[in-house]
Amino acid sequence: MIEVYSWATPNGHKVHIMLEECGLPYRVTAVNIGAGDQFKPEFLAISPNNKIPAIVDPDGPDGRPISLFESGAILMYLAAKTGRFMPSSTRGRYAMLEWLMFQMGSVGPMLGQTHHFRLYAPEKIAYAIDRYTNEARRLYGVMDKRLARSKYIAGSEYCIADIAIFPWLRSWKNQGIDWNDYPHLKGWFDEIAARPAVQRGVEVLASQRKPLVDDKAREALFGKTQYKQR
Repeated sequence: MIEVYSWATPNGHKVHIMLEECGLPYRVTAVNIGAGDQFKPEFLAISPNNKIPAIVDPDGPDGRPISLFESGAILMYLAAKTGRFMPSSTRGRYAMLEWLMFQMGSVGPMLGQTHHFRLYAPEKIAYAIDRYTNEARRLYGVMDKRLARSKYIAGSEYCIADIAIFPWLRSWKNQGIDWNDYPHLKGWFDEIAARPAVQRGVEVLASQRKPLVDDKAREALFGKTQYKQR
């Protein structure tokens, strides 16, 4: 049984979806990032960057337990473990890696900043809002153009690059996106959203997540607590 330490965020949902798609048995421990659970020593022991998600697999590749942090690394590990959602050809695998890195390096960080400045920042800074909203629209355009000529983001097969990107686009309204501008991406999004494993994955821990309305949660996520050396 894989132990999953997570929360109901896009990065958390990537791993929840992958586990559901693979049919692997897992048990979730909630890491409430608004309450500061990510700074507890027992979590830092497996996720030294104090970010969710992290996993512990008691049946590692050499028969011994293995722990992993960083959602992209976890997706690659689970794909290798199960032989699923990773292209078998060398060319296909590098295409998958391109788009997985695109998510890790661009979609996640830029849309995260879009959320922050549009929703959570204590003051509305027009420059930051415009910068990240425009970058979100640019990234949606990159994906829309790709999907105009490809069934899935990395090629003809559904893979971990699709799994990685999808949860970040579920908050499209908060990113200032009009789906009418991205018809190919919208078709892909609707197809992924209809998958039963995806629907199960995005429900994991969803009932426990609450809006960030209190000062303690904001401090844990955006204040000095985040930057304390541990």
